[in-house]
Amino acid sequence: MRSYPTWPNLAAMMFDRARQWPKKPMLRSYRNGVWHGIDWATFARMAASYARRLRAAGVSAGDRVLICAENRPEYPIAETALMAIRAVPVPAYTTNTVADHAHLLRDSGARAAIVSNDALAAKVAAAGELELLVTMDGESWAGLVADTAPPDDIAAEAVLIPPTALACLIYTSGTGGVPKGVMLPHRAILSNMRGAFILLKPLKMEDEVYLSFLPNSHAYEHTIGGFFLPSTGTEIVYARGTEHLPADMLAIRPTLMTVVPRVLEVIRSRILMQVGRESPRRRQLFQKALDLGLKRCAGGRLSAIERVQDFVLDRMVRTKVRARFGGRLIALVSGGARLEPEVGRFFLAFGLPIIQGYGQTEAGPIISGNPPEAIRVETVGTALVGVDLKLADDGEILVRGDLVMDGYWGRPDDTAAAIRDGWLHTGDIGALDPGGYLRITDRKKDMIVLSGGDNVSPARVEGMLMAEPAIAQAVVAGDGRAALTALLVPAEGFDELAVALAVSEVNQRLSVIERIRRHAIVPPFTMENGLLTPTQKVRRLLVIRANAEVLATLQR
Repeated sequence: MRSYPTWPNLAAMMFDRARQWPKKPMLRSYRNGVWHGIDWATFARMAASYARRLRAAGVSAGDRVLICAENRPEYPIAETALMAIRAVPVPAYTTNTVADHAHLLRDSGARAAIVSNDALAAKVAAAGELELLVTMDGESWAGLVADTAPPDDIAAEAVLIPPTALACLIYTSGTGGVPKGVMLPHRAILSNMRGAFILLKPLKMEDEVYLSFLPNSHAYEHTIGGFFLPSTGTEIVYARGTEHLPADMLAIRPTLMTVVPRVLEVIRSRILMQVGRESPRRRQLFQKALDLGLKRCAGGRLSAIERVQDFVLDRMVRTKVRARFGGRLIALVSGGARLEPEVGRFFLAFGLPIIQGYGQTEAGPIISGNPPEAIRVETVGTALVGVDLKLADDGEILVRGDLVMDGYWGRPDDTAAAIRDGWLHTGDIGALDPGGYLRITDRKKDMIVLSGGDNVSPARVEGMLMAEPAIAQAVVAGDGRAALTALLVPAEGFDELAVALAVSEVNQRLSVIERIRRHAIVPPFTMENGLLTPTQKVRRLLVIRANAEVLATLQR
């Protein structure tokens, strides 16, 4: 695809692509022990059928409708149907508690919900009064998508929806408080899609296969896997779940994937653990392959002997690392949190192009990304085409353009605080290099101010700690104190001594004010105990509160 088309809205885009590519594979999922595929024509027919039935059931333009389901073909079918009749999808995590669902229903005013199974239906039903509750499993769904009429009538309606219309209401993860509903118009996501297409154009994508495993309810996956990649003709394959991800990568052999940094950290740790059990000769070959790869990625010139070694080691060692991802990846996009440069360089050294980006729900969510032909792994790349980006006097990243949200649902004061003079105040602190590459240094409100007045970025220190194979999770504290302390969760197979050695190793690379004076081993941060979001982000403030007594002891 040489140029990227223009559409008025997301639903119109989906139906337009279905007209162009009726027999092209679109979606694939695992069901009853077999992978099942859906082509574009089938998708469009089902989405149109569902749109008609939802309207007949009383769903009208402007109605908010909760969607709570695992990544599966029924998800984009339902969402496209809702958008086509101007209803507003409200994506929700399947891991939400009844209280979480109650907040979304109450805050959004949703009176209808679409869920994947009976268990989720019971949870959502207990959260509030609903006028309509539909499950994707069973006969009810089959009846709703059974209409064999062509989608022309619904597609014609969809074309009339303006880009400024509200596309969806996506709630923030709540790491900094109560989740807020972000109003994303069609123009915001379409702007992201065009910018992403221009960014990734050097990859010359054609007939790609994308393995989707991050939740569709997260703005990142919602835009990339839900709309952008389908618009390029990429087949979306839904993974069976994170526990099956290694096997699914081998079975599907994707050419594209998006991940959060934690996934890369875990895979790297496992590779290093496995190498540590190999013979000295194999460990030596692995290290040589890594060293040469790092040198090449840093722009260093390889000698004649090194070029021969590099060629041989690529086939002997690096191909085995790439094979863990299926062996066909042309790009691995990392987002959703900070990627420690050491982790990124590790995979780049083994021939896996890590394209780190940056964004937030309030911006569609993509703000910047690394050009695949000029990756600077210590940065989050350059602003997408169509994005105005600047830094405030205090370093806060400000963004302007079609990608910016309309505001927070029912929260005019929060909206006014976030968008000032047309600029979205991201709350993130960053720096721009002369080439326009952006580095994220911290969240504005997370900066730690030590008793001596020094400012310390906890994200930087936490990232370096978690890059160590022995440390799975880390939260750094110390606001108002003389020095930093850390709450650490050991990685599987490592003990307290290994963690202590890892802290000592990291401290040697940190400035005096950044060093960890004392640390404590604490239980894992999980979704079950409320300390981890569904996208693997640690809720720092909640972790600090939950471990207040431990921190008080460390900080004496």
